[in-house]
Amino acid sequence: MAIKVTTLSRRPETSREAFPPSPFRLFEDFFNDWATRWGQARPETWRPPVDILERDGNVLVRAEVPGVDEKDIEIKLEGNVLTVKGERKAPDAEGFNYYQSERPCGSFSRSFALPETVNVEKINASYKNGVLEITLPQKPEVQPRNIKIQT
Repeated sequence: MAIKVTTLSRRPETSREAFPPSPFRLFEDFFNDWATRWGQARPETWRPPVDILERDGNVLVRAEVPGVDEKDIEIKLEGNVLTVKGERKAPDAEGFNYYQSERPCGSFSRSFALPETVNVEKINASYKNGVLEITLPQKPEVQPRNIKIQT
């Protein structure tokens, strides 16, 4: 059995030499890749992957946004909701014939509810090698502390 990857269906297609033709083939193709085709209808949006973790009393939000210029990223705090917006511009395709294009372009927006323990006055962000890192320090009264036993 041969496997061929096509750019239209985005899934491996098997050679039908070993199988008899199915009268339901049209319906199988429709229902097997409907989600992929639905996603292709909205190329203007994408969702960068995000990790949220805690280290040294700080909550870190890390978003992978390669190919996005720092000036095209907006970080906004409204109440306890942190929103990261941006846009990855489409590459200049003039003079090229694309055979396959998998890198999404366009605008994105991600929002996260912050805990009440975050010190919103000391939030900072950095951007390096396509990774946006937002540091959310916790209020000192919330951080764990050691209590010494008096003798």
